[in-house]
Amino acid sequence: MAGPDREFWQQRFETGQTGWDRGAPHPQLAAWLADGLLPTGARIVVPGCGRGHELSVLARAGLDVIGLDYTPAAVEIARAALKDAGVPGRVEQADVLAWRPDHPVDLIYEQTCLCALHPDQWTGYAEQLQRWLKPGGRLLALFMQARRDESEHGQVIGPPYHCDINAMRALFPQALWKWPAPPYPQRPHERGWFELAVVLERR
Repeated sequence: MAGPDREFWQQRFETGQTGWDRGAPHPQLAAWLADGLLPTGARIVVPGCGRGHELSVLARAGLDVIGLDYTPAAVEIARAALKDAGVPGRVEQADVLAWRPDHPVDLIYEQTCLCALHPDQWTGYAEQLQRWLKPGGRLLALFMQARRDESEHGQVIGPPYHCDINAMRALFPQALWKWPAPPYPQRPHERGWFELAVVLERR
């Protein structure tokens, strides 16, 4: 398999080497909640949920939350976080490239899953997201901008892998997804990266 495997991520969580983790819910989530993009009662999937910071926020807002991660340590941490917060929601240990919901969902919150997958897996992942969503459902995406000098020479460096906006438009084409007009909000990361906040609607 191209890119990091389950053992790679398990070791990162066991040793606390989770530099991508902000240690708190992503600030863009509060903005999307304020904009009414995450309505009460909606069913939402959070792939690659990691420690589950966002799961508790979404559950408190009244959403039906499903967190996914294929790393046992992350699943254990996220489940404990929900329990400690005293809110409903579930976390499944699952491979996002194979998992299917029992029926289509309203929303997907994509924060750090895409940039953690090797680009060879992006097409399959994008197809999965479209399958999960009902028509008219929203993909709330934070596309990681982590360009490195080595990539200028054709190397594929990551994780996190750089989610170039032109590559994202090809991965989520207009024929299948409605794109908002740019520019897109930028959210800085303490590691020197930043993310583009984009909300796509499944056709």
